[in-house]
Amino acid sequence: MKQEYSYGAVVYRSEEGKRLYLIEKMRLGHVSLPKGHIEKGETPRQCAMREIKEETGLDVLLDTSYGHTVSYSPAPGVNKDVTFYLAEVSSGTPTPQIEEVSEILFLPFEEARDLLTYDSDKETLSLADSYLSRMQKRLTKEENR
Repeated sequence: MKQEYSYGAVVYRSEEGKRLYLIEKMRLGHVSLPKGHIEKGETPRQCAMREIKEETGLDVLLDTSYGHTVSYSPAPGVNKDVTFYLAEVSSGTPTPQIEEVSEILFLPFEEARDLLTYDSDKETLSLADSYLSRMQKRLTKEENR
């Protein structure tokens, strides 16, 4: 059995106090989160940052303290683990990678979740949104002390 590894992130930015999530409309017809195969000599962190930059043109602050791994079989005899971190946009203009991505959208949680093609991506986005909401509440409580 062949084992493959990919890394990516739930990418978000804040606008007017609201969190917006990045989704990619892929040229193959599905809607996804940014991710890709690890290259020889790369760390998972390097892979995630490279894939995000290649697919979106954006620089991000990657948070590897949060991670969610999805496992599936993309082909007979192949197992694949995809680990998603969190990433906040730090700079750049969204620019789709012409070979793979047809459009990049930043949407509120519900809209982004509803457009994602695969249930595993929907679950990944839901878990990340819940985590970020908990962290935001914790920070707000600490600020009000």
